[in-house]
Amino acid sequence: EVMGKFVKPGRIVILLAGRHAGKKAIVVKQWDDGSKKGAKRKFAHCLVAGIEKYPRRVHRRLTKTKIANKCKVKPFVQYANYTHIMPTRYMTTGEIELKEVVSEESLKDQSAKKEMKQKLKKIFEEKYTSAAPKKEEKGKHVDFLFKKLKFQNNYHKEILNLLTQIK
Repeated sequence: EVMGKFVKPGRIVILLAGRHAGKKAIVVKQWDDGSKKGAKRKFAHCLVAGIEKYPRRVHRRLTKTKIANKCKVKPFVQYANYTHIMPTRYMTTGEIELKEVVSEESLKDQSAKKEMKQKLKKIFEEKYTSAAPKKEEKGKHVDFLFKKLKFQNNYHKEILNLLTQIK
């Protein structure tokens, strides 16, 4: 039986390897069978745009300038192998349109890439500040994108156990 295609434009994925491992991103374009003959990537991959630096927590006591600084986002754009991404159940179709901003041609030229990242930053920050209430179904998907992944860290306990075993 053939498995359905789940990596489609608008799907929120979590990157598992590389510089941006653990970061969330949105699929912009996908190649299920790899690139055409003679191309660099002969494996299944996709072009993703994600958040490198997430917005920080905001509370009522903060001034407007501090709130503005904490709401800043740093985006990234890269190609990702299917084996290095984990698709989530969340989709952003219709909410965040990135096809007009992110293109393969702009990734080749350094100045165009910088300009593209600035546009992405503007889109992400605008979407974050004008996020829909959490009760709405659409707002929940975008809200997931802007939250940093949290892991429980029990390394210090494991290290202490190992040290006590050595002595």
